[in-house]
Formats: sequence, structure tokens, C-alpha cells
Amino acid sequence: MTAITLQSTLTCPECGHSETLEMPQDACQWFFECKGCGAILRPKPGDCCVYCSYGTVACPPIQRGSSCCS
Repeated sequence: MTAITLQSTLTCPECGHSETLEMPQDACQWFFECKGCGAILRPKPGDCCVYCSYGTVACPPIQRGSSCCS
């Protein structure tokens, strides 16, 4: 079994601010407020969460091979 990575670096598409965060292990995060510019990040169409859209690592449920976050 492959280890699940719990940290991902989110990069704001508005201002470029990056922040490394610990992801929830069993859920998706649908909103995130950028600490650089205050923009509210939401998943891109087809992605389940902000980590899958703007992070360096997909969320843990996707890493485990789940088709969707619950």
C-alpha cells in the first residue's frame, strides 16, 4: 500500500501566494481563503476540492483511489 501524503502546497491563481497546509484525511475542502489577497478559492470544474485544483498533491481520498470525496 502506498503512503498517503497529508501536506500540499496551495497556490492562489489570483496573486500567486503559496501556503503549505495539512489536508483533512477523510474529506474534501471545497473553499479556501487566500491569506495573500483574500480570494475565496473553489475547486475547478471536474475537481473535488481546492487541493486537487490548486495544490501540489491531490487530496487523500483521491490518493486512495476513491472516485469522489464524501
